[in-house]
Amino acid sequence: MRDPLPIAPLAAPPDATVNVPGSKSITNRALITAALAVGTTTLEGVLFADDTHAMLEALTDLGIEISVDDEAAGVITVVGCGGELPGREVSLDARQSGTTGRFLPPLVALSEAPVVVDGHPQLRARPMDDQIAALRLIGVTVEELGEPGHLPLKIAGPPTGHRVTLRGDVSSQFVTGMLIAGAVPGMDLRLTTAAISRPYLDMTSAVMRAFGATISEDEGMGWAVGGGYTSPGRYRIEPDASAASYFIAAAAISGGRVRIEGLGRASLQGDVAFAHVLADMGAVVSIQDDAIEVQGRSLRGIEVDLRHISDMAPTLAVVAAFADGPTTISGVGFIRGKESDRIAGPVAELNRCGVLAEETDDGFIVRPDGRVHGATFDTYEDHRIAMAFSLVGLMVDGVAINDPGCVAKTFPSYFAALEQLR
Repeated sequence: MRDPLPIAPLAAPPDATVNVPGSKSITNRALITAALAVGTTTLEGVLFADDTHAMLEALTDLGIEISVDDEAAGVITVVGCGGELPGREVSLDARQSGTTGRFLPPLVALSEAPVVVDGHPQLRARPMDDQIAALRLIGVTVEELGEPGHLPLKIAGPPTGHRVTLRGDVSSQFVTGMLIAGAVPGMDLRLTTAAISRPYLDMTSAVMRAFGATISEDEGMGWAVGGGYTSPGRYRIEPDASAASYFIAAAAISGGRVRIEGLGRASLQGDVAFAHVLADMGAVVSIQDDAIEVQGRSLRGIEVDLRHISDMAPTLAVVAAFADGPTTISGVGFIRGKESDRIAGPVAELNRCGVLAEETDDGFIVRPDGRVHGATFDTYEDHRIAMAFSLVGLMVDGVAINDPGCVAKTFPSYFAALEQLR
């Protein structure tokens, strides 16, 4: 673990156009669909971070041919297997990547060779019960090698059934994993509860359709998928909206201006909606066809349900600390089971820097009084806590971030990118 990283306050409000890397969520979806497709796909704008390296290595270990263009940033080539995974009996390490750990089990179930899916202790602690039950429902053999309902899992297919029921209020990643793999043999999937993080499922459908899968949806509670995948030849991955959130939040709290290019009205990522939240708080926001621009103003507290953009909760916690009046964040009780407890963590760190905050059953309340002070923030091995609370350091003296290296999970160059604001 590195020493705490100090964050120096801004000398003046930023006036900057900031470049952010490709979307983690789209990268890992595109990697799997390209791997299953007929034909060869060139992916552009690929994010290279720990979460996507976990997926790249897992697919390579499964026998998928992937090559990185050493001369063009963010470009890789994937030779698809046409829906027929090489029958390799291997053990895959999903590291700390929730998308990798939850997308792989349905994928490897397409192979007759038994495959073990495991991960970092942090990922092992995250629940897998619903996906295990769904796989067993379609005839896949799943052996729980550790604590019941958690990784590591030993999985042997192929599926013998095509109808799946799955809860929608635990993790959209379970649904995505089943849908992506299910398009190869064909699958009918129905939710027994309404979906959380709904924009991620819309993203999944968009990526699958770009690779030729057929998808019909029944009022957001069911999908019929099939047809397999055919390569579109080239597929462009847009910048990461979650990564962009820290920079537009910095504009909002500092009174500065930040522009993010490559994201806009047509984005596949639901986290673009965080810009609307900032607008509700008083920032001046412009969402264009291919860019988002935020100009900070005096901010007011709001009441907001973040169930569909839950990764924004830590970021909004920090923004709320600089608002005039309390902010209530609701609809996110399930984020206690993310990389860390993203309710208890932000509340504890806000209290650490002098901001009154308290937990609720499904979120938290921030009651700022204008007396934010410096602190050395704990990050709980959680990249989003680290990136969010670094923003406090842009505004007040005496801020440092413990375990800053945890940002490598999704944004290895985050702290260097933060310097674009100076």
